Amino acid sequence: MIEPMRSAAVILAVLIAVAALTAAAQQNDADEALPSFRAGVDVVSLNVTVTDADNRFITDLDREHFQIFEDGVLQEITFFSRARLPIALSVLIDTSASMDKRMRTAQEAAIGFSRSLGPDDLAEIIDFDGRVEILQNFTNDLELLGDAIRRTSAGGSTSLYNALYVALKDLSKAPLRPSEVRRQAIVMLSDGEDTSSLITFDEVLELAKRSETGIYTIGLQEEEDERSGFREADFVLRQLAYETGGRAFFPEDVNDLPAIYQQISDEISSQYSVGYISANPLRNGQWRQTVVRVDRERTTARTKQGYYAPTGS
Repeated sequence: MIEPMRSAAVILAVLIAVAALTAAAQQNDADEALPSFRAGVDVVSLNVTVTDADNRFITDLDREHFQIFEDGVLQEITFFSRARLPIALSVLIDTSASMDKRMRTAQEAAIGFSRSLGPDDLAEIIDFDGRVEILQNFTNDLELLGDAIRRTSAGGSTSLYNALYVALKDLSKAPLRPSEVRRQAIVMLSDGEDTSSLITFDEVLELAKRSETGIYTIGLQEEEDERSGFREADFVLRQLAYETGGRAFFPEDVNDLPAIYQQISDEISSQYSVGYISANPLRNGQWRQTVVRVDRERTTARTKQGYYAPTGS
């Protein structure tokens, strides 16, 4: 069994628990001050994206618009905020040989994306072909991030699962300032199937489900791809995004990358933080499904598909 990641979600969980016990009178205040931390209460935290029928982000909802169900049972929301939280971000770039002709455009798009970071955000740059290399550790220095992206070069096979495994583990060690609450995300660009990883898809998916990391995948397509046929790479990228509350993109033109990166940046900045203490007291380590519904017509809420219950006494 893969151990749960130590992530910013632990801190957010504590935050939610204290809010549940001490801030009931502030239920409808989305921008309330962050309370003190206290350990010992099991909570569930969700990052929720809400869009309308035209796929535009909805950012003016209040706590009473949301319902959370765990295994079909309605839960009591104990924490709600629509304030933008700082983010720790892993940017993964496929540098396998097939990316050669598109590398320059992909680099510039990734650099543009890195420039959307806020003053309290952190990002790291990871490239992967037959091996995985962290080109830049977590930093807010845009020049360092841009230089790292420009150092990427195409050549070799594709170890996509290895790269995701490294990113998920690295995010669990991203530096935190005292009392800081932060979201985590991975944004991964690739143009093909995994061909050389030691980690399997099932292993990396399990690790992703145990993390508090939204995964955004960009699968560059070739013009000659059979759009009606099954591509394992497409399935993998869709599944990783679906399970973690992220999103999968499949552009046919590398020139679409800047707009896609902008969509991802806008989404992360538009998410709600919603939390609850589970009504299920069992500490059995079992998977629990989460569903979020929004009381507004023609809207869709998206978040991670569930979480593993705590274990122990």
